[in-house]
Amino acid sequence: MKIGDVSFWYADIGLPQTRRPPLPGDISADVAIIGAGFTGLWAAWYLMREAPGLKVVVLEREFAGFGASGRNGGWCMGTLAWDHDRYAATHGTDAVLDMARHLEGTVDEIIATCADQNIDADILRTEILMFAQNKAQMARLKDSVAHQAKWGQAHRTRELSAAQVAQRISIPGALGGMAISGVARVQPAKLVRGLAEAVERAGAVIHEDTAVISYAKGEVLTDKGRVSAPIILRATEGFTAGLPGHERDWIPLNSAQIATPVLPPEVWAKIGWEGAELVEDAANAYCYCQKTREGRITVGARGVPYKFGSKMDQNGEPDAETIRRLTEVLHRHFPEAAPYGVEHAWCGVIGVPRDWCATVGLDRETGLGWAGGYVGVGVSTANLAGRTLADLALGRDTDITRLPWVNRRVRKWEREPFRWLGIHLMYVLLRIADRREDRLGIAPSRFAAFGNWLTGRH
Repeated sequence: MKIGDVSFWYADIGLPQTRRPPLPGDISADVAIIGAGFTGLWAAWYLMREAPGLKVVVLEREFAGFGASGRNGGWCMGTLAWDHDRYAATHGTDAVLDMARHLEGTVDEIIATCADQNIDADILRTEILMFAQNKAQMARLKDSVAHQAKWGQAHRTRELSAAQVAQRISIPGALGGMAISGVARVQPAKLVRGLAEAVERAGAVIHEDTAVISYAKGEVLTDKGRVSAPIILRATEGFTAGLPGHERDWIPLNSAQIATPVLPPEVWAKIGWEGAELVEDAANAYCYCQKTREGRITVGARGVPYKFGSKMDQNGEPDAETIRRLTEVLHRHFPEAAPYGVEHAWCGVIGVPRDWCATVGLDRETGLGWAGGYVGVGVSTANLAGRTLADLALGRDTDITRLPWVNRRVRKWEREPFRWLGIHLMYVLLRIADRREDRLGIAPSRFAAFGNWLTGRH
């Protein structure tokens, strides 16, 4: 089994053989972007498209797509996945419905850009398929269907019977499911690599191997020199805690995945899954799965969720216990794949704000902007965030700059050891809740509700 090496997605296409030149020394720019992941690259793309004469510089510590953009589960969802009521409390229901519509449109926007720029990212239009395996999960699933309908997504969402789930995919003990249309499967490393190349063709400059040490109004200090710019956009997502002054803004929550070898036709004949749906269970400590282009299964979940002091993984290497848990999930949901083992395991981090709700914004006085806190749904969300950052940087008043996540600020996470204790306790409670729901066949467990309340998740 290969462990780490950034991710399986890079094992699929190969890590960059050479890196882009680092910052050559002190320079000036119109816009400096910190982070060459999806958010930073989309912001650069739209800036160059709307204002081709701008000098846009993207600064990246490793290589473009090194972080979550090249490690995620490949779910291009176009959904508003955070607490709708928290946005509605300040901006009203109609504004949240408008935000949901804009997010829904990101899937078509990404696909259109890939077609226009000849980016082959294994994109396949499909559906999300959530399945339930006990009564508590079924109740949660029905609540999800009703929630989607309440917030303007009834046209995308429908409940499935056990028989309808079985027609699509063989999941032991599935009692029913929920399907959400308008999504796409992607190979994320292919997408971020292609986007970086498109950004360069458009005229922006990406400097890799350039670590940002600090930034403030008008200036970014790196280990290779200074960038002077009136607009500075922070697009570091799960890596934000590594920047001075931002240690408690968003915690880096760990998410890990495994990938099987290519499974033979006889195994796929038993599993089904011909629609390559994005599959997840309705457990409290849920998993997310993909059927890849060449016929592998990837399974992702939180594993060991958070390292003390917001520490990061080493080159995407998960711990042995996380790999064991993910393998257990793979065998439980796809027993036909069990004899073939696991070929690759990797991990990365996602950015989580204290209220678990994403934000994007720009302080006009300082020229400092930010976007992130996607809580695991960044593939499509980063597109809208990048477009919004571009409009804000250009001083435009548009439909998307008035959405309820714009310039929304939340309180910081607690100091250690309290945030470590809180996050780990939450996931302990979620796993306890799942075991009780499996064993007792009860309504959704209060252990999960308490765990979510403890950390502000719901």
